[in-house]
Amino acid sequence: MKPVTAGIHHITAFATDPQGIVDFYAGALGLRMVKKTINFDAPEVYHLYFGDEKGSPGTIMTFFPHPHSSKGRIGGGQVGITTLSVPPGALGFWEERLARFGVETRRSERLGETFLQFADREGMGLEIVEREEGPLNEWGFAGIPAEQAVKGFGGAVLFSLDSASTRRTLVDTLGLTPDVEADGYARFRGTGELGNVIDVPLANQPSGRGGAGTVHHIAWRAKDFGEHEAWRQAAAAAGFQPTPVVDRQYFNAVYFRENGGILFEIATDPPGFAVDEPADELGGKLMLPSWFEPYRAQIEDGLLPVEVRQLKED
Repeated sequence: MKPVTAGIHHITAFATDPQGIVDFYAGALGLRMVKKTINFDAPEVYHLYFGDEKGSPGTIMTFFPHPHSSKGRIGGGQVGITTLSVPPGALGFWEERLARFGVETRRSERLGETFLQFADREGMGLEIVEREEGPLNEWGFAGIPAEQAVKGFGGAVLFSLDSASTRRTLVDTLGLTPDVEADGYARFRGTGELGNVIDVPLANQPSGRGGAGTVHHIAWRAKDFGEHEAWRQAAAAAGFQPTPVVDRQYFNAVYFRENGGILFEIATDPPGFAVDEPADELGGKLMLPSWFEPYRAQIEDGLLPVEVRQLKED
């Protein structure tokens, strides 16, 4: 029996300014920085994780910020828009809050829902939607009450170079359920409460270019390590070329690129972000895997300092 994903585990993007990323996602959006670590494949670059108070799967936005990153272009072969979910009635709160921080927003309708669309400081496409599904985020940073706070992902809009192929992969390989097709989009649903709604334009999208302000990959949830291996086998059986299992310290990962050009990852829910620091101290200091610990001083000297801080409104 093929595994079926609950939805998005995390989304990872490129950026240039580490402190700017912390200010926007923690300071403005009120997410918790749940892990401050490095890109295990490029230890001179931060890997910063943001999510709900626990860093739950389905809430985790991550970044590789490096000052020398080239500017990317959003387009085909990428996540075009990352969707964040808030409780019903909270859209006006976010429209006003983002305006106070100088962020331009616009309302857009798609498939019967209203989205508040904007870009982060690097130009990455974001939108906020009201949804009943999913638990409230109790983090409460910057005075944002749980009844208004970002709960996690609503989902994502995938910009594909081959829309028909991407849509088949979502159903045949990931096990998402086709929902509705209208307004030039097809919608698919996972079984989870967060990160479970995926929209794909029916038309193929012009090619994007990776770099700052674009998404590097989207990761889908595997509930445990046994299911993770089944996912790898399913991807191979579908004709993709999945990587070996990679230990990312906080989850195990398998990667493959689907035929629409988007880099997919399958990531395990366990072990989570409290594996190397207490849950009440998440994100407080730079965490390194054991194989990089002997080089801590050198690594820290090469990274710009970052801190979570309250922001002044414009």
